[in-house]
Amino acid sequence: MIVSPKIFKDYDIRAEIGTELDEEGVRRIAQAFISLTQPRCVGIGHDMRITGKQFAQAMIEEITAMGVDVIDLGLISTDASYFAANKLDVDYVVMITASHNPPRFNGFKFTKRGGVSLDGEALIYPIRDKVLSDETFSSTQKPGKISTAPALITDFTNHALSLIEIKNIKPLRVLIDAGNGMAGKILPPVLEKLPIQANKLFFELDGNFPNHLANPLIEAGQKIAREKLQAGEYDLGVLFDGDGDRMFLMTENGEFISGTITTAMVAKQILTKNPGEMVLYNAICGRIVPETINNTGGKSRRTRVGHSIIKKVMRETGAVFAGEHSGHYFFRDFFGADSGLVAMLFVLEYLSTQNKPVSEIVQEFDRYPQSGEINFETEKKDKIIKLIEEKYQPEAESVDYLDGISIWFPDWWVNVRPSNTQGVLRLNVEANSRQLLETKTQELTQLITGLGAKQSFE
Repeated sequence: MIVSPKIFKDYDIRAEIGTELDEEGVRRIAQAFISLTQPRCVGIGHDMRITGKQFAQAMIEEITAMGVDVIDLGLISTDASYFAANKLDVDYVVMITASHNPPRFNGFKFTKRGGVSLDGEALIYPIRDKVLSDETFSSTQKPGKISTAPALITDFTNHALSLIEIKNIKPLRVLIDAGNGMAGKILPPVLEKLPIQANKLFFELDGNFPNHLANPLIEAGQKIAREKLQAGEYDLGVLFDGDGDRMFLMTENGEFISGTITTAMVAKQILTKNPGEMVLYNAICGRIVPETINNTGGKSRRTRVGHSIIKKVMRETGAVFAGEHSGHYFFRDFFGADSGLVAMLFVLEYLSTQNKPVSEIVQEFDRYPQSGEINFETEKKDKIIKLIEEKYQPEAESVDYLDGISIWFPDWWVNVRPSNTQGVLRLNVEANSRQLLETKTQELTQLITGLGAKQSFE
């Protein structure tokens, strides 16, 4: 049996298959999960990854052997698994996915009935401790029953479509790159009901990712869509990650649109329907987000990075929407969960109200140049953060520690935070001008690498 302790992360379990986890390890994880949660019924879904079906079958066998009923959800997207956790008669849903990671990876996301995502302290670390212990798990004489939910995808997509006014969407020419990921299964029934002219790129499900990695945040994940957009035949580009829960945009010219600007656009559209409501945004979204929320008559609130954190704050505040710079968008009317599909629908609805090219719309929001997230591999995270604090705090306008450290000046700001899921330090810089941005980003990069950190481009 192969189970590495390091695969148990703050938000999920994610492993390189063969070196960090094998099928016997998956069975052990299933046993530990059931032992801890004692559920009556569990939903098991998986994406198109090479080991997805195999791991789902292994989990189903172990869970039913312990007397627990299973609803086999089959091939679904991660946001469909959140829908299942709210609509099906289950206590938990396990989604087998490694999101945007390369083909050799797979993993697990756990959601409690009602859509509550279970993070490290709530479930994943206790699972780890049981898996790595000497505890033995026994089966029962009466195994659990297995059923299916054949209407799940239809119900999920119909619910997503109910959140917008389809009649208001114009016949936009949209290039959609599913990256051979789960959007290729989820989107076709939706596109049949939309008046847009959609060109479907890489909609065939293939866990080998033969065309490009299903990670739109890296250049390799954007290249093909960019080249097609630059031919001038489309109004918009939409890209999805592997498990379909994140959505990214490109202009008609092939320019990548940041998560900050997408958050601002979606917030503006939602607030026109829900005036005066609260909208959340995470600690590394740019200043245009709270400015847009406040100027549209909403209430803005900044949160820490991380989907389980944002979902908790959404439940506490009743916020109508929340956006993350990384491409996760959360909706109160989607049970407070994030969905790439729902985000795309709101974007299409918003763009249909504007009588101008997407590139011009983006310019209205693109007031503050951003570095994007720059990652550094280092074992000296705390030391580097302390050094940055000591260097910049004396002249700063303000400093906060909501997530890592954010240091604010009149014409620029920086956030440096340790990753919750990887051994890296993350740097984000925003400034009032491109020149100042480049100066400060270079200055901070040199400071960080001067302490032995290595910039990561993965």
